[in-house]
Amino acid sequence: MRRFSSFAFACALFITASMARSQTVDVAVGGSTIWSFKNPTASVGFLPPAEKGGVYPGASVEYILPNHFGLLAEGAFRYHQGNYNDFQPYRAILYDANGVYTSHLARKTRGDFMAGIGAESLLFYNQANACNIPTGGCSTTLNSNHFLLHFGVGVKYALWRNFFVRPEAHWNYIINNHEFHSNNVFRVGVSLGYTFGEHKPAPAPKPAAPTQPTTPTTSPPATQPPSQ
Repeated sequence: MRRFSSFAFACALFITASMARSQTVDVAVGGSTIWSFKNPTASVGFLPPAEKGGVYPGASVEYILPNHFGLLAEGAFRYHQGNYNDFQPYRAILYDANGVYTSHLARKTRGDFMAGIGAESLLFYNQANACNIPTGGCSTTLNSNHFLLHFGVGVKYALWRNFFVRPEAHWNYIINNHEFHSNNVFRVGVSLGYTFGEHKPAPAPKPAAPTQPTTPTTSPPATQPPSQ
């Protein structure tokens, strides 16, 4: 949880710096869940389980330049503790920073395409249940951090004024994720957010007032003196 608080603080600084430059910033909160492949022989012994399930609250901040490129930072953590092989409670935290490209898809709809790097923090707690494996026993797992590669896509739909909803999908390739069966972890969810400083088109110039036609002035003809 301390790492996630530090990430939230970094996001706040990121927002402040971005707003000072008067650019477009999206701030969002949401929820998601994760899924990964399961070992089909996991029931044989104390093998690494699949990293899946749970509710992951999260937050993100996205900074977009007028050329549609920008940066996105996000984080999510498992709200309730998971049960590692029915033996030891744990909690996973995912956080990453990305380059992002945003593109107009349809009316009130925008696509966000992102790729970047991040990390996974695994927090393991004291043993909660007795080991029920007769041969080989159960091993206690310790806290660890893993570097990850992140790819994601989100579809942002404008709801009302500057508020938006964004369904999203993420693929995390976690390096040396040996506590679990697979390095590939997928996360899907939805976020609700608000856009600050959105660029609006400049107002059209007002038409110039019509000019009144001017009537040329003519001088009266000169009079000739009478002849003698």
